[in-house]
Amino acid sequence: MHRRDVLKLFTAAALAGVAPAGLARAAEADDLYGIGRFGNARLLHMTDTHAQLLPVHFREPSVNLGLGPRAGQPPHLVGEAFLKYFDVAPKSRAAHAFTYLDFTEAARRYGKLGGFAHLKTLIDRLRADAGPGGSILIDGGDLWQGSGLADATHGEDMVEASNLLGIEAMTGHFEFTYGEERLRANLKRFNGEFLAQNVFLTEDAAFNDKPAFDAASGRVFKPATIKEIGGKRIAIVGQAFPYVPVAHPKRFTPDWTFGIRDAEMQKLIDGLRQNDKVDAVVLLSHNGMDVDLKLASRVTGIDVILGGHTHDAVPRPVAVTNAGGKTLVTNAGSNGKFLGVLDLDLDKGRVKDVRYHLLPVYADLLKPDAEVEAFVARVRKPYAAGFDAKLAVAGELLYRRGNFNGTMDQLICDALRAELGAELALSPGFRWGKSVLPGDAITMDDVLSETAITYPQVYVQEMTGDQIKAIMEDVCDNLFNPDPYYQQGGDMVRVGGMDYACAPAESIGHRLSDLTLDNGKPLEAGKTYKVAGWASVNPQEGKPVADVFASYLRGVKDARPKKLNKVAIKGLANNPGMAG
Repeated sequence: MHRRDVLKLFTAAALAGVAPAGLARAAEADDLYGIGRFGNARLLHMTDTHAQLLPVHFREPSVNLGLGPRAGQPPHLVGEAFLKYFDVAPKSRAAHAFTYLDFTEAARRYGKLGGFAHLKTLIDRLRADAGPGGSILIDGGDLWQGSGLADATHGEDMVEASNLLGIEAMTGHFEFTYGEERLRANLKRFNGEFLAQNVFLTEDAAFNDKPAFDAASGRVFKPATIKEIGGKRIAIVGQAFPYVPVAHPKRFTPDWTFGIRDAEMQKLIDGLRQNDKVDAVVLLSHNGMDVDLKLASRVTGIDVILGGHTHDAVPRPVAVTNAGGKTLVTNAGSNGKFLGVLDLDLDKGRVKDVRYHLLPVYADLLKPDAEVEAFVARVRKPYAAGFDAKLAVAGELLYRRGNFNGTMDQLICDALRAELGAELALSPGFRWGKSVLPGDAITMDDVLSETAITYPQVYVQEMTGDQIKAIMEDVCDNLFNPDPYYQQGGDMVRVGGMDYACAPAESIGHRLSDLTLDNGKPLEAGKTYKVAGWASVNPQEGKPVADVFASYLRGVKDARPKKLNKVAIKGLANNPGMAG
């Protein structure tokens, strides 16, 4: 991209569609989705649906902290700060989709978002608007995991759903946690291409001639594909989650190594530009937005990064300067709530202009596609009685997202402590899982939407106060390390039975203080405590956490946390990523 093209691109973008003020106004009009046609190539992008085939409620975070130069910048904006930055009208449909504000009231007014039958209707409309051969649908991963149905079928239901939507390329994250054999079986049934430039064979696996897309380089999967869209050649490069063997049990991918691998990416992109003469390069990424922002400053030749993993719904791309020009960085939310629409006006070897919309997928505004609706009913039918079983009633809004705590996770911690007889509980800071409105039934399907992983067993073990603090400090560093390449993209481990203070800007080992048990006593460094948890990277023999959680819910009926643990944030007054 030449400098004059960059200037033209961003001037035009500010006037026509990239800026979300139009979204805020259109959201209250009759047709939110009448965005028209622009350019000669349309890329539709979805990510992190976590196997939610049906529409959902999902509350966006009230705490999503950014530190240093990222403070007050996307994606680290919440609530009113988000509305002001992106010029979104308060109490509008867009305000509900993108923020936590007035969540319960707005959720009852506007209803649920997402659902594959509704997505299909929107996708078909947007592709028809682009004309024959003028569009492509791609997915950023975390597509085949996150529901009881996906867990029961090992992702097979989601492969068929992907094919019905018409997904032509995807990358992965939780897909790897099914293990290599199941993943490869699913990929054989997938009609699209699975792209991952950053997954390689280990040395031992290469020596033993384990399967690889390219034996010479050791790449396990196809790194990129070139699609002709609107008569232009667009390279789509896949970037899988870089930390799979660290964040998940290594036993799922023993023969593969991961990583960001920006040097290998640069070489790949240079080849696509110089040898294949593509007109544009798009990175389909599951890095997380902060990692993508850093990568965009280091790797040249990428026009747009369509990002995922951190579940950040960012309605306007962030422009990042690098040695070769500028790269636009996006992130398209989660749970099927949003569909990204990237319209490119391409000339020979360059992007002339761009429009970007991140469209909320409101179920009440989109007639469900009949074929997909029938498919969902069919695949759910054998499990429906169990999934729809009512376990309790939500006594308050139950949600997961937020850097430090959420009412749903606190309820899981209550269940672990009560059912397993533990003093303290630790629950992972996953960012997926539905929200349940106060007064609504909590079903087994809801429970599984919070817990459906391939290593769900609970454990109880004795830990000293020092060990507990060390675990928490390590997770906290994953969240707040000043170098985004050391951030894995989840939230802070949830804690049941203890409050604490956190100074995110401090260094590892010095962020946490004032660890205080529910009885008012301090956590003692040398004292041993009985701690319950789940999702350990080491094999465990306990029950699945869903069974433990469901058993607890059956006994409480009016389900609300006994106490939402308090986390005092130090040193970040007036941070736009934190409400209140």
